[in-house]
Amino acid sequence: MTDQKTIAFSDLGLPEPLAEGVRKAGFTQCTPIQAATLPVALSGRDVAGQGQTGTGKTAAFLLATFNRLLARPRGDTGGQSAPRAVIIAPTRELAVQIHADALVLGAFTDLRMVVVYGGENYDRQREELEQGVDLLIGTPGRLIDYFKQGVFNLKHVEVFVLDEADRMFDLGFIKDIRYVMRRLPPAEKRQNLMFSATLGYRVLELAFEHMNEPETVRIEPDKKTVDAITQVVYFPGNDEKPRLLIGLLRRMQASRTMVFVNTKREAEVVAALLELNGFAASAISGDVPQKKRLRMLRDFQTGELPVLVATDVASRGLHVPDVSHVINYDLPQDIEDYVHRIGRTARAGASGDSVSFACETYAFSLPEIEEYIGHRIPVGTVDPDLLPDVTLPPRDTGRRQRGSGPRTGGGRRGGGQPAGDGSGRRRRPRRARPASG
Repeated sequence: MTDQKTIAFSDLGLPEPLAEGVRKAGFTQCTPIQAATLPVALSGRDVAGQGQTGTGKTAAFLLATFNRLLARPRGDTGGQSAPRAVIIAPTRELAVQIHADALVLGAFTDLRMVVVYGGENYDRQREELEQGVDLLIGTPGRLIDYFKQGVFNLKHVEVFVLDEADRMFDLGFIKDIRYVMRRLPPAEKRQNLMFSATLGYRVLELAFEHMNEPETVRIEPDKKTVDAITQVVYFPGNDEKPRLLIGLLRRMQASRTMVFVNTKREAEVVAALLELNGFAASAISGDVPQKKRLRMLRDFQTGELPVLVATDVASRGLHVPDVSHVINYDLPQDIEDYVHRIGRTARAGASGDSVSFACETYAFSLPEIEEYIGHRIPVGTVDPDLLPDVTLPPRDTGRRQRGSGPRTGGGRRGGGQPAGDGSGRRRRPRRARPASG
């Protein structure tokens, strides 16, 4: 089902405490995923929805959850902490963001909300959970840890939400998810809401195994047509990429830019390159301690950190508003990741700019990307002004790849065979790019 009709939040018949929370959040019109899922979810039915972070799905499942809890009185839990709703997210950052959104939308309710996640605050989170909770938000590992210790039980769960379901598979959490779902009340006695960037076979199999005849909602968001995003692709040689990146950043004077690469090693190299050439930048990865990751994201959101370098693995689930520019330093090998990446500049209908490098190593992805988005991406000219002299990081930075030294001249279209880069990465043959008309 795909429904992109316009619906105002005031038309949803929300109870006044939720309506006030919506007003506090500044929401007026539903996004497409909200318009398609909220009428279904508010009626009490299960939903399996397709939607990426930033499309408004968090508000959709939070409002549906709060609506259900407010409509029913609390039951007797026998004195043990027993959440009435559980939301599971794959990453700590996403769990923290969901909790922050819940505090805003649920500010005028008397519902108690707790978030648990790994990496820090073990005893404090446990104490908060022991004091009782209506809505429990958490990552799989920490949530199951407390459950096995008997800190809370799952006998009274009325709403279960699984966010980023496909990411759960990618991170190997699916056994943990099934562990939790099998300990909930029967599916017909609770409401189930599942969201995923893609509704592939394995996600739908999970949905129909553990949900009660869910309504499937597929939204092909504006990211697919990318009408609000200005796109351009450059064809640099591998050794021109560092210089082109610095040249572009200096020209665009971007205040909040995400630079995407395909490997964690390259993320470290690019972050070092940016720092050496006058740009405050950090690389986000799973190895960064939790406190540092949260501080990094906060600084990026406030503008103190103008450039964030990330891989698709590290960035999935991050809620980063108002990104002005996305630069695909490496073209993604998964064509759908291109849409996910550039869509970070067009949250909730905002406009944005996307720049991609079709280098010798990753240019083979471009024809498939253009076929997927339904149009050719305009080609930019690499003029000499875009190739300044730069300071390169030491070659052992992130076990630096070969072929990073500066060279003069403009970019080239297509290029030869992928250059050997010493990374050990398995190569795929480059596909010929059709001549432009």
